[in-house]
Amino acid sequence: MVCNPHHTENTHFKVLRLLEANPQMNQRQLSQALGVSLGKTNYCLKALLDKGMLKVHNFQNSKRKLAYAYLLTPAGIAEKTALTSRFLQRKMHEFEQLKSEIESLQQEALQTQPITTQPH
Repeated sequence: MVCNPHHTENTHFKVLRLLEANPQMNQRQLSQALGVSLGKTNYCLKALLDKGMLKVHNFQNSKRKLAYAYLLTPAGIAEKTALTSRFLQRKMHEFEQLKSEIESLQQEALQTQPITTQPH
């Protein structure tokens, strides 16, 4: 299975962004926020942990269950900054292409409108 590098990069960016804002998100909440499967979320978290972008902090919560906090490492913060820049560049490029396409379609629509004459 070949993954689209931009898709993977976008997912990593979104994960880092979500966890920076809410480090105590569990995998199920993260999965729902991303709109991807729990398995894909787990795979992505493992990849970010393996790359040293995240670290996991275990603690006991009040319900006597073990809970986790996903914390961005300095490398994770630097990567998030780089991903943010690339994400923004891609989105700006997509915006410019869409804007150009809309302008072209508007011109086409104006040129193909039927000419109506008013009865005298």
